[in-house]
Amino acid sequence: MMVVLAGMVAVVGGALAFEHIGGYAPCALCLEQRTPYYLGIPFLALGIIGQWSRLPASVPRGALTIGLVCLLATGALGFYHSGVEWGFFEVPATCGAGITGTSSDAGSLLDSLSNAKPPRCDDAAGRFLGLSFAGWNVVAAAGLAAVAAKGLFGKPV
Repeated sequence: MMVVLAGMVAVVGGALAFEHIGGYAPCALCLEQRTPYYLGIPFLALGIIGQWSRLPASVPRGALTIGLVCLLATGALGFYHSGVEWGFFEVPATCGAGITGTSSDAGSLLDSLSNAKPPRCDDAAGRFLGLSFAGWNVVAAAGLAAVAAKGLFGKPV
């Protein structure tokens, strides 16, 4: 469970670092892919506390099950987002049409911010080794889901 929690924290931390340090603005689907991580991380943390506190085994197993479901959900969202980027699926109506320039004039700053739109979901911010951020999310979620499933259904050592 600790590996799954650390992996989920690393994925979210990486996404936030690319956004705030790297300057990659997330689109609506990018932000949606983070939600399962935000939901799963506290449950996994509580599951670990439950293990340390010697609560019934159903508490950590339940937490790991929730973590697995969250990972499957973000993986599915990442798969859909990758499909949107490659043109396999339609762009959702909730996606922006690109960020418009903002003004440095303080008087019109609020106006320009209210007119700013997030990046389009079908335009990958970048590709690394052939995969976009959404594609890498699928890879990370699948790997972490496999570890979580092994913890739930594998033979104890």
